[in-house]
Amino acid sequence: MKAIQFEAEVIHWRGPAPFFFAPLPKYEADEIARLSKLLTYGWGMIPVDVKISGTEFYTALFAKDGTYFLPLKDAVRKKTGITAGDIISVVMTLRPPKR
Repeated sequence: MKAIQFEAEVIHWRGPAPFFFAPLPKYEADEIARLSKLLTYGWGMIPVDVKISGTEFYTALFAKDGTYFLPLKDAVRKKTGITAGDIISVVMTLRPPKR
């Protein structure tokens, strides 16, 4: 499937359970939106394999505010020392949904 590489500033969402995200840049978000009907497994979620600072993990992008947000799992953040405001380099591979 298609690999995407980008840099993003980590944001912190202070909902009932705090989460950290990397919003995708516009170009990459537009490309994913174009492919979204082929990739989503429901509710607009897009499955991806991700590599950040040598750490690999699986998650799903979700659409918000005209882009897609990449959730950063706590285990990944703790292992890599990532926190809000950091600029991170992401290598992400879109995967087809399991149907």
